Amino acid sequence: MEKETILIVDDQTEILRTLQRLFREDFEVLTAESGPKALKLVKTQPICVIISDQRMPEMDGVTFLSEARKLQPDAVRILITGYADIEATIEAVNRAGIFQYISKPFEPDDLKQIVKNAAERYRLEIQNKQLQAELLEANRKLASEKEELQKQVEKQLDLGNMIGQSPKMLRIFKMVRKVMDTPTTVLILGETGTGKEMLARLIHFNSNRKDKMFVAQNCGAIPDTLLQSELFGHVKGAFTGADKDKKGLFELADKGTIFLDEIGDTSPSFQLGLLRVLQEGEIKPLGSNQTKKVDVRVIAATNRDLQKDVQEKRFREDLYYRLSVFPIELPSLDERREDIPDLIDFFLKKYSRRIGKRILGLDKETMHILTHARYPGNIRELENEIERLVTLADDNSRIDASLLSKKFLEQVTDENEIYPGENNLKRAVEKLERAMIHRALQQTGGNVLRAAEQLGVSRVGLHKMLKRYQIIPQDFKI
Repeated sequence: MEKETILIVDDQTEILRTLQRLFREDFEVLTAESGPKALKLVKTQPICVIISDQRMPEMDGVTFLSEARKLQPDAVRILITGYADIEATIEAVNRAGIFQYISKPFEPDDLKQIVKNAAERYRLEIQNKQLQAELLEANRKLASEKEELQKQVEKQLDLGNMIGQSPKMLRIFKMVRKVMDTPTTVLILGETGTGKEMLARLIHFNSNRKDKMFVAQNCGAIPDTLLQSELFGHVKGAFTGADKDKKGLFELADKGTIFLDEIGDTSPSFQLGLLRVLQEGEIKPLGSNQTKKVDVRVIAATNRDLQKDVQEKRFREDLYYRLSVFPIELPSLDERREDIPDLIDFFLKKYSRRIGKRILGLDKETMHILTHARYPGNIRELENEIERLVTLADDNSRIDASLLSKKFLEQVTDENEIYPGENNLKRAVEKLERAMIHRALQQTGGNVLRAAEQLGVSRVGLHKMLKRYQIIPQDFKI
């Protein structure tokens, strides 16, 4: 065990030598003939006990111990004097915070025991501070984990139950109920924007792991080395900038669930590390020779054809079979159009609350356009459009087709798609005129002359229609 260091300060060389011989068996002993010289030592190395004479030239013992206290407040201070100086004693206690005041002459064995007691006090103080620091760090981590869990729960509540009454979605929910409380690895397949992460959260927050962490990582979003560090952790010095050990997401999600999106975009080296997790239940941090056991439920997702990637040697075959134990394929929004009205209703309520507006719903033609539109971006595209509509709409109003994005209006090919079921000719013509004017202004960036040319009407005639339908061209300027 490494010896602790004590410092002895006295202007008499013989006393320094005597005390050095007395303590060198138990401590590393530093000596100084004056306060200024001793302060230089205090500045450069940790000291557990400082023993100082009171009467010294240049700087007295109380002044020296007071300065030493500022530099190393944990060091235990002992003052020795040959004078019965009551005032110096009081000053030493108040200003220098001494542990004990010893009068000359003293018994060596008594001094030895006093210093041992002082060193023990120092050790206890340091241990107590370390325990306090560890307790604060543990409390900080617990608070952080609690906050993260709370955010996840709030996010899950915000997501609500995954919406779907179409036959394909009902089949998926039936599969989810069977796999939820198992440790089985799930592979979610589907186009971008179909709700793969939402389904992963649904599985986690309805499983027996719901009280533990759910962490998500887009594997295609960051370089390979950073991805491995993010998921498996690293040790200090593993790569440039790794100035301390870091826990990976697998370790943080122990007993919980990790969602790996875009798994098909990963490198062979990462795939090998993930295979170790799935086969052995252990991770190996970057730069470490040691492995760590983890209990994490893995849910992976991709929009790629992994079977094709396996055949073309872009994805490990053994990892593919480990991941695809329980595959779930999410349909595109075009394949589950029956769910669009429910999704619209959910997103209207969500963004009305978030933005702080009261929206009365969509009118008939807007609902018809949205339920018959094409959605290459799937649910995400529909959600973005509803958020935009709520943002543009007036408070306490019903959304009409004039607020729709250009890409949705361009999908309208005839008047029946604009106003299904409209039997009144005048109203049908008005709706058609308003929608066509709106589309022309969008395409021309609010230029009335160009819009009139596109519509085949005069500029004056278009101005009259703009006034009649209360359409403001400036709203369409790019």
